[in-house]
Amino acid sequence: MVKCDCQPCVCQVDPATAIRVESKLYCSEACAQGHSQGAGCGHEGCPC
Repeated sequence: MVKCDCQPCVCQVDPATAIRVESKLYCSEACAQGHSQGAGCGHEGCPC
């Protein structure tokens, strides 16, 4: 498990199932897209 590459995100993600964008690993589409729609990742306790 590694930390999601979204700076404010505190989620841990499995590299095998993570969303990959330009060699970075993300826990959700929202994080991978830089929260362009204003939505957070949706995981409980995460501030992003």
